[in-house]
Amino acid sequence: MNLARDTAASTTPLAAPSSTVPSVQMQQIVKRYGATIALNAVDFDLQAGEIHALLGENGAGKSTLMHVLSGMTQPDSGTIRINNATVNIASPKEARRLGITMVHQHFTLVPAFTVQENLALDADVPLHALRYRTEEAAKPALNQAAALGWQLDPYARVEDLPVGIQQRIEIAKALATNAQWLIFDEPTAVLIGEEIEELFRVLRTLRNSGKGVVFITHKLPEVMALADRVTVLRRGQKIATASIHEVNPTLLAQWMVGEAPKAHPLSESKQVSRPLPKTPAFRAENLTVLGDKGESVLQNISFEVYPGEIFGIGGVDGNGQTELAETIVGLRTPKSGRLLWYEGEFQPGQHPRIGYIPQDRRRHGLALTMTVEENLLFEAVKEAKYRFGPFLRRAALHELAETLIREFDIRTPSAKLPASALSGGNQQKIVVARALHHRAEWIVAVNPVRGLDINATQFVHAQLLNAKQRGASIVLISTDLDELAALADRTVILSNHQMHPIDLTQRDATQIGLLLGGASIKETP
Repeated sequence: MNLARDTAASTTPLAAPSSTVPSVQMQQIVKRYGATIALNAVDFDLQAGEIHALLGENGAGKSTLMHVLSGMTQPDSGTIRINNATVNIASPKEARRLGITMVHQHFTLVPAFTVQENLALDADVPLHALRYRTEEAAKPALNQAAALGWQLDPYARVEDLPVGIQQRIEIAKALATNAQWLIFDEPTAVLIGEEIEELFRVLRTLRNSGKGVVFITHKLPEVMALADRVTVLRRGQKIATASIHEVNPTLLAQWMVGEAPKAHPLSESKQVSRPLPKTPAFRAENLTVLGDKGESVLQNISFEVYPGEIFGIGGVDGNGQTELAETIVGLRTPKSGRLLWYEGEFQPGQHPRIGYIPQDRRRHGLALTMTVEENLLFEAVKEAKYRFGPFLRRAALHELAETLIREFDIRTPSAKLPASALSGGNQQKIVVARALHHRAEWIVAVNPVRGLDINATQFVHAQLLNAKQRGASIVLISTDLDELAALADRTVILSNHQMHPIDLTQRDATQIGLLLGGASIKETP
């Protein structure tokens, strides 16, 4: 894929917003979630006839800022002005009325519906209309698609369409609202080469027709190829806004990452590096993995993990981390390649004890309507010592649950309380306790402390280090480079479908930022 900048379509650097240039201005936007400041007095502006890239790592505040602009989230303070008039965007409906619409990273389509039916669902139909004709309601969006050179089959079912076509449907829906200001949230995350080039063509067409386009991304080559201006956020704060002609990938990487990972209080727990055993516990050979929509997320990667080692995998979300985790615990079948345990090829049910801490505890780690005790015992009920023939030893299981609640410091007034009643940190402790209590030999943890407070974070880290000390092999997948620097013995960055080894102890912020942004290290001047 060639992401070279389309110089013919480039515009001259844009001046600051003025009363003569249609613009959106967000001033001193603050958004808090409890003690967490997601946006700290952030300024952002968008002008008609530009593509403005919003760049930053996961958790930088990019999506939150645009959710404020699109009416999905209400700020705690700050001002939004459109064409110098102050507005209150209280809902997505109000945003649409003002000409603002957002194309989300996760499509809002009904898979079982046809293209026409999905377009009609989003159409503005007068409440007093006595008849609702799907064909008529979908027509404006289909016309917008045709104007961009797309011929969408109105009768095709969305679930049968490739992801690139599904995104075209989302864009057509947005344009049918006559939006002046369009926000694209990580639009290339599930696209491949030609689909990305086609998307860029469309975004340039929208820019050249006078639309204002926000392009949320973490990928440096895409920023350099597409944007007219770029704003960088880091940890909820605006770092800089600049014309694309004033920056390069190295500077953007430095703005995006800031200082390289600092020493972590737990880093001393890694102790003196020990020589790795001669035989790995696990090896992946030439692994190619597909995503849920059939897109290639990992291509021909190989790595090994040794007993008593934490193997760290970093990178920005969306680069195949979840798919890799699901593959190496047996939940996803690779397209090609082999998984080897010790000296034997992977066979479901014939591998060492696995402890799996998924990224999304609420969707994949817990049954929220079931009790704390029931969630803790999902794995234990399979063990022979807790069974008597086909029957469960309920007293022994209850005692185990109470023991885990004490050992893992799960703060709950009762083991019979539903898991949904607990705080996020205590929910995560349930997942960790279930994964680690049976002394798993093989542990896969994906962002295990995301959203936890400092005490819960330290607890989870201590449990992983304890497992390492007793000889477990651990894959730690995390978007937090500080966490990887503190815990991992070896670290790679997942980017552009590949693994890139990196030494976080060198704290080279430029190199790290380039890798996270998908740029080549050779771009460093």
